[in-house]
Amino acid sequence: MNIIIDRFNKIKANIDEIKPKKKIKIVAISKTFDLNHIKPLIDHGHDHFGENKVQEAFSKWQEIKNLKKNLKLHMVGKLQSNKAKNAVEIFDYIHSLDNQKLADILSKSQKNINKSLKYFIQVNIGNELQKSGISVNELDPFYTYCTQEIKLNVIGLMIIPPNDGQTTKYFKSIEEINNSFALNELSMGMSADYLEAIKYSATFVRIGSSIFGSRT
Repeated sequence: MNIIIDRFNKIKANIDEIKPKKKIKIVAISKTFDLNHIKPLIDHGHDHFGENKVQEAFSKWQEIKNLKKNLKLHMVGKLQSNKAKNAVEIFDYIHSLDNQKLADILSKSQKNINKSLKYFIQVNIGNELQKSGISVNELDPFYTYCTQEIKLNVIGLMIIPPNDGQTTKYFKSIEEINNSFALNELSMGMSADYLEAIKYSATFVRIGSSIFGSRT
């Protein structure tokens, strides 16, 4: 069997072992890998994949998404507002909604092509200067604006926790915040910490190198 499928099945088995309360979606982070490398997982029937650049997503996925309508593409990187219009055309989920200008363009763009995306608001849980995301104290008005005023379908929050050895603290904190908004989905956890994330109610885990191998 293909090594990518082996790794993927091992991750699924690890998840099943901890008996999560909700259905877990594995977003296979395929950024920088070419389609030939990813294709075994597509052929295996997996349908959630993540990219972090709009241009790369178009060149890699446009054709195959037209052929395979079940494929769902997730924008997991920082999304510049000048790329938002194009992002709406190719992506089904945006995990990095983090400011009003971006929200406005996304809302207008999806109306223009009559397409409804699913959104995660990215929260800067550790208040890191170098990291994207809305601060916790600005989250409430921003969530209200996105959902009530411009009617975006926000399904959950997303975090990339600081690399300071306190991951569990951040997972617990965002779980509580996500619950306070009564949101059903939560995007957190990567190759190194996805099982821990699931214990704190993550429903979308973003896994790249543990499936596809290390990036050059």
